Amino acid sequence: MSVPPHSVTDMRLLHTSDWHLGRSLHREGLLDAQSLFIDHLVETARAESVDALVVSGDIYDRALPPVDAVRLASDALRRLLSAGVRVVLTSGNHDSASRLGFAAELIDAVGIHLRTDPRGVGSPIVVPDTFGDVAIYPLPYLEPELVRGSWGLAGRSHQAVLDEAMARVRADLGRRPRTTRSVVMAHAFVVGAASCDSERDIGVGGVASVGRKTFDGVDYVALGHLHARHTLADGVRYSGSPLAYSFSEAAHCKGSWLLELDGSGLASTQFAAAPVPRPLALVRGSIDALLTEPAHAHAERAWVQATLTDSRRPLHALERLRQRFPHTLVVRFEPVGAGAEHPAQARHVGGKPDAEVLASFFTDVRDSGPTPDEAVLLDEASTACRIAEDVAS
Repeated sequence: MSVPPHSVTDMRLLHTSDWHLGRSLHREGLLDAQSLFIDHLVETARAESVDALVVSGDIYDRALPPVDAVRLASDALRRLLSAGVRVVLTSGNHDSASRLGFAAELIDAVGIHLRTDPRGVGSPIVVPDTFGDVAIYPLPYLEPELVRGSWGLAGRSHQAVLDEAMARVRADLGRRPRTTRSVVMAHAFVVGAASCDSERDIGVGGVASVGRKTFDGVDYVALGHLHARHTLADGVRYSGSPLAYSFSEAAHCKGSWLLELDGSGLASTQFAAAPVPRPLALVRGSIDALLTEPAHAHAERAWVQATLTDSRRPLHALERLRQRFPHTLVVRFEPVGAGAEHPAQARHVGGKPDAEVLASFFTDVRDSGPTPDEAVLLDEASTACRIAEDVAS
């Protein structure tokens, strides 16, 4: 649904997740790009008169984030508060719940609500408007093995844990006035959505997926964990990550969901697309074709994953590709006719000198033996291996 002109009586929320502050793309730092997203997020919240921002987990990319990433998160919260936006954040499977949740009770009063402790599940952040209250229920990432014992659960799956979490949400909601509207934040893999390469598997500890009906009975479910945006139902959505964190996300449109709640519940949704500081491009072909064909011009300013189809591996492929595509990060080799038995697979190498075996490998892979400089390096490497074996024995 498109969003109509904002009514001063309706409540507007902005749903985002999976910032992964501090993450890199094949060793290329993305903090500047993440900072541009924060600029966009603050401006969107201000321009759209957003009442609250909900961030459904994975604020950081790892449990102990780099200092610059923490500084960027702090700056984002300060700017959102200055714009009059309440912020609700939960921990994801990449976050350290204890570190992210530090001093949560102390900063609640200023309008930043950090929810990382499973003991708080079922206790909402209540935001009033003209129609009554909106109860926002932040569910931190719930690892089954960490909560199963304290919650008295027989099952070891994510389904069992989220069933219990939602039972607590519904119990609390049932004690509130019927006019109360509800929003649930969860970090999980919900059946019906597709994953991509940059997401960490959360299957350890039990079955990873949960059913969509797990979240029945609430007005909106703000999901995190998957990096593509998904609409599983009008009121059940993934926002996806704000940036592409793997080449499997090259075709994604990144951003956040802007939603409006009126007196009866979810009234409208709109996707607010985020800026793309540098696109991702996947190119495929022989190295000569990639370096000359005009059809690949779109990749000249993009992060590039190149798949070379030459029958033999070209020399200095990365350096040559970067002459046209300076931001090439990944070079893959899928030679034409791959799959047939390679000569190297059939050749018996037992008893041959190391130098001869290594030289034949070079010949098989790229149709020429090692250069003199390469031969010296190979000899030094094989000598070092023999010395290491002698020392070990």
